[in-house]
Amino acid sequence: MRIEQNFSLEHYNTFHLPVCARRFVEYASETELECILRDESIREMSSLHIGGGSNLLFLNDFGGTILHSAIRGIELVRETDDAVWLRVGAGEPWDRVTALAADNGWGGIENLSLIPGETGAAAVQNIGAYGAEIKDVLESLEVYLPTAEKRVFTNEECRYAYRDSYFKDESHASCIITRVTLRLTKQPVFNLAYGNLNELLAGSAPPTVARVREAVIRIRREKLPDRDKLGNAGSFFINPVVSQEQSSRLKRDYPAMPSYPLKDGRAKLSAGWLIEQCGFKGKRAGATGIYERQALVIVNYGGATGHEIALFAESVREAVCQRFGVMLTPEVKYIKD
Repeated sequence: MRIEQNFSLEHYNTFHLPVCARRFVEYASETELECILRDESIREMSSLHIGGGSNLLFLNDFGGTILHSAIRGIELVRETDDAVWLRVGAGEPWDRVTALAADNGWGGIENLSLIPGETGAAAVQNIGAYGAEIKDVLESLEVYLPTAEKRVFTNEECRYAYRDSYFKDESHASCIITRVTLRLTKQPVFNLAYGNLNELLAGSAPPTVARVREAVIRIRREKLPDRDKLGNAGSFFINPVVSQEQSSRLKRDYPAMPSYPLKDGRAKLSAGWLIEQCGFKGKRAGATGIYERQALVIVNYGGATGHEIALFAESVREAVCQRFGVMLTPEVKYIKD
């Protein structure tokens, strides 16, 4: 177990904000986690469990305890003629999982390639890209409750929705995922309808898991900034979901507006398109701004504070609301303590 005081979190948030935690505790096993959960000194102090910090915006130093999982490993726990089941440590970097799957021709997560962060956080967030979400392949989660009791959650019990889950609710945020079990297929059916995947994969050779992963990586690298050079958290806002009536009204006024019908009768709009129409793409305000190639990405050009990024994000939200009557919701979690 690793315990640090007044610990810099600059390498634990992808905005690279130079904030500190009063205490940082990293555990490498479930036994160590059980000890942490029974530690009165930790229970008396505010705590936050983080992954790779790719979805966090620290507004200040954190006055409590930051918990971080170093439980790693990818274990093949079951195999049939059609599928494999992988049990993955929550602290395992997510893209290592997608790389391993591609190397073995196991389908289901190739569209989620190069998404940053760790596997446990990916399950909390229900990460998604190019028409796929982690919930589509997630079999179960091993979870510790605040009482140090361990239980297994099925996919249904996770209550997955668009960028949402049971564990994102504030009342359940203290639950800690230790391992994730995924079911991947040996006979993949590829989802190529989003972005320009079809175009990149056009040709005589049929698509494979590895080729789809390579295409997704190429698209993401062309559209998104390198986090090592420009601090960012990827997509800052969630694509808004509106009623079909509101979507139809907006389409009458803005025929080029992307709109995707959902099974429940509502429609999903493109937050990036809305932001771009308001003139924010490439716009800079001091040390922060919108990335020039992707309107959904707010970047730290160097030296920005969490408050400055939050204020800039709020100006984007207000502009979109005034023009389109749609209020954007941050995908990034603001940490105020």
